Amino acid sequence: MGFLSNVPSDERIDGLDVGHDQYVSTTVYGSALAACEMPRFEMAEEEMPARIAARFVHDELLMDGNPSLNLASFVTTYMEDEAERLMLENLSKNFIDVEEYPALGEIESRCVNMIARLFHAPLDSAQSEALGVSTIGSSEAIILSVLAAKRRWQNMRKAAGKPYDKPNLVMNAAVQVCWEKAARYLEVEERFWYCTEDRYVIDPKEAVDLVDENTIMVCAILGSTYTGEYEDVKALNDLLQEKNEKEGMDVYIHVDAASGGFVAPFVNPQLVWDFRVPLVCSINVSGHKYGLAYAGVGWAVWRSKAFLPDEILFTVNYLGSPQVSFTLNFSKSAVQVIGQYYQLLRLGKSGYRAIMTNLTKTADFLADMVAGFDGGNKFVLMSKKGGEGLPLVAWRLKNKEHYDEFAIARQLRSRGWIVPAYTMAPHAEKLKLLRVVVREDFSRHRCETFIRDLTAAVKSLDEMPKEVADHLAQAHLHRSHSAANNSHKHPYHDKHSLAGKHGKTHGVC
Repeated sequence: MGFLSNVPSDERIDGLDVGHDQYVSTTVYGSALAACEMPRFEMAEEEMPARIAARFVHDELLMDGNPSLNLASFVTTYMEDEAERLMLENLSKNFIDVEEYPALGEIESRCVNMIARLFHAPLDSAQSEALGVSTIGSSEAIILSVLAAKRRWQNMRKAAGKPYDKPNLVMNAAVQVCWEKAARYLEVEERFWYCTEDRYVIDPKEAVDLVDENTIMVCAILGSTYTGEYEDVKALNDLLQEKNEKEGMDVYIHVDAASGGFVAPFVNPQLVWDFRVPLVCSINVSGHKYGLAYAGVGWAVWRSKAFLPDEILFTVNYLGSPQVSFTLNFSKSAVQVIGQYYQLLRLGKSGYRAIMTNLTKTADFLADMVAGFDGGNKFVLMSKKGGEGLPLVAWRLKNKEHYDEFAIARQLRSRGWIVPAYTMAPHAEKLKLLRVVVREDFSRHRCETFIRDLTAAVKSLDEMPKEVADHLAQAHLHRSHSAANNSHKHPYHDKHSLAGKHGKTHGVC
């Protein structure tokens, strides 16, 4: 494309007139650029007016689903205007530069201390500093926790003159995929306890039976991504403590509280799962899930410095100030931590309690409506009610129909709802289920609208001839495979993951 005049079409002088294909119009869609193919693989030679570029990007993003109707994700989709303004004001700040932005370091420290105390960290006094760090979601927090546990185990093995080349990690095969990544990237053997068709959370005894002298730690999940159920950390602790004493081992527990860390303390405070449990050495939690901050913030906290070996801590003189660093990256935006701090200040314990109680009530209402479909003959609930798990509803078809859970998800998608359908964890992958995550903006009214549309979707499928349902399922499968092949990302191209080995789908987070 040649020269583009910046003179608006309605202000041009006849003597300076240029052809339509050479000027930028006052309207976005009347410009020459509107008739051009957008760059996909290589940058264009010429610049583009800001207004037009912004509009084209906006139009491209219209292809995405509506976050508020995305019932698959745990990630926060609503924050108050005041929080968004604070985050917008600080978009240009690099979080790592504590010398230039000391208030950011103080805010992170305050968040770590508030969260650690929420989890009953054993601190000496009200003024004691807790040990923790902000991360980019729970994935980074989990990788850091596995790294710390591995190095601690290796140091103990070296001191005892024992081999330290075969570390292993015991966990439920229903863990989020980031646990597989952590183990693979850090060269730790994965020892899985596998779900059954009637048990989806780890069996404490069977898990402890997998522990040996090479185990760096055991993972317990506070809120499975599949069904929302909490694993029994206290029972796991008691059995592991007994084995440690009997066999002279020193194995601890990490709690993956990515989703449940900001729910259980407010809805089910009598549940003992955190640092009140003696063998819990570290905990991760996602601030961007039920911590109610926008995506991109997680937290890792440790019981004490004994669980964070010195050799994985780095003192860096970054941008003029000596700092101790224990993260996988340096530069990152400050806005997510600021958003988290705003929520902790704004809501306090009573605010979080009110929101989590409402979410639990809404989830229980939805669960009752799902369980009552067709007089109770249509669906089977797979999630817990009454605060015994996360505020979500997971369910499956009770009887064999001429359609499956994936067909229901497709019908709901046609009405704007994004509801995940997936297969259960390995060894129970024959089970298919649907799941709705109840987030802060999923109000009772929105829930009633969803129930209306779910009823219509099921009615439509019930009345649909089997041949049509089969055709639609095959067409969807063909489209999925075509998209995967075109992007060279076949869903089960890898053979090392649980999904690749078992041909199942991962639970959506």
